[in-house]
Amino acid sequence: MTPTTARRIMPDGNTEIVDVSGLKIGDRLQVLNGDQVPTDGMILSGMTAIDESSINGESIPKEKSKGDEVFGSTINGTGTFTMQVTKENKDTVFSKILQLVSQNQSNQTRAASIIQRLEPRYVNFVLMVIPLVMLLAPFLFGWTWSQSIYRGLVLLVAASPCALAAATVSVTLSATSNLAKNGVLSKGSSYLSQLANIDAIAFDKTGTLTRGKPEVTNYYFSDSVNEEEILDVIVALEKESNHPLASAILEKFEAKNTIAIEVTNQLGKGLTGDYQGKSYRIGKPTSFSGVEDIYEQRNVAWASHGQTVVYVAENEKVIGLIALMDVPSEHARTTIDYFRKLGIHTTLITGDSEMTGKAVGEQLGVDEVIANVMPEDKSRIIDEQKAKHGVVAMVGDGVNDAPALVNADIGIAMGEGTDVAIDVSDLVLMQNNLDRLVQSHRVSKKMNKVIWQNIYFSMAVVILLVTVSLLGLTDIAISVIVHEGSTIVVILNGLRLLRSL
Repeated sequence: MTPTTARRIMPDGNTEIVDVSGLKIGDRLQVLNGDQVPTDGMILSGMTAIDESSINGESIPKEKSKGDEVFGSTINGTGTFTMQVTKENKDTVFSKILQLVSQNQSNQTRAASIIQRLEPRYVNFVLMVIPLVMLLAPFLFGWTWSQSIYRGLVLLVAASPCALAAATVSVTLSATSNLAKNGVLSKGSSYLSQLANIDAIAFDKTGTLTRGKPEVTNYYFSDSVNEEEILDVIVALEKESNHPLASAILEKFEAKNTIAIEVTNQLGKGLTGDYQGKSYRIGKPTSFSGVEDIYEQRNVAWASHGQTVVYVAENEKVIGLIALMDVPSEHARTTIDYFRKLGIHTTLITGDSEMTGKAVGEQLGVDEVIANVMPEDKSRIIDEQKAKHGVVAMVGDGVNDAPALVNADIGIAMGEGTDVAIDVSDLVLMQNNLDRLVQSHRVSKKMNKVIWQNIYFSMAVVILLVTVSLLGLTDIAISVIVHEGSTIVVILNGLRLLRSL
């Protein structure tokens, strides 16, 4: 994932392959089409479109030209450019992401379970008290030594915390097994328990709340053109492009007739091609002039809802437009609604523009939208959320989400996300289905409830047995039966979580 070599431009104009670790600020580099950008820098010449999903998670490449900033570990598109190194390798955005992950993991602490904290103290207390009872009872209560020893043994059986020790085991195993069966993997029951206590939850946008790739949402063509013929031309043009928008358009439209067009991909202008004596072009709105109001108005309206718009032109006259967007996933809205109804604060964190972020946020009904966020800022935002709301969960899928996933009280990764995000998370939704997140939260709340039921029941049985033992109302056989019976009840109560909720 991290580039190891770069093409450094020598003073004589030739290039040499060098190790990225040997680059210095001010070095000039050549980046060919399809290459990884070796380090952070600024474009000196050339134009291209760069896939920056590794650092900002956004699925649509960004067009870059002279003076624009580029980031190491991103993927160059079809253009070739020269750049100047502006940061040392250890200070690049991608390196900072990895550093944040490492720092947060080493500082990470998880509270021990209630039983793990209480049981050793309780056992030590019982082991100290029982011998004292055996020794002092003949003097305090007038028991014989045989009575004292026997009642001490009965008391030891009564006070034994077997049911208490089993109070969490069957519950946590049942809960994690239930979720695993439904495609949710937990790296520990303590993380699942923490999920039940969250006060706020933050979501990455692309690939988490959305499907992770653009889709055609709207289109319009002039009444003066034959829609079937123009769609044939559009499909022929887009077939020659590997841009994500081209893939989305090809998924939406199907050509009635297959035509052959020689296509030119001009950065900044889009796709151009000639057919039957006419020149056709598909490009971004800013590359056209003299556009009729009917298209401009639709462009403004669709763009205000976070959609990416491209114009279709015949002989440089716009005759149609297509809007595309990374649309919300199937269960995104119901998931947000579920948490909001419980009073849990929801936040959308995205590296995308504020307009796009707010458009998605309004569709889903999230409480807060934070846009234009760089990866190193996500971890800081989680700290702010903790200070403001309390226990915070983070849901993401990319390398850029990893620092926030680690820093959150509970990190949740989408199963189709990057290996880094999955490795550092506490829960993994294997099917990229947010409905499973809702199920996980319900199971975690039920798990905590049943654990407390078991603890209260176990302690009540111990108190009852200890009381009747001190009063001489039971013998060792009855104590054993009641004691082991309570352990079985606790285990069976925990096994209820194997049932789907």
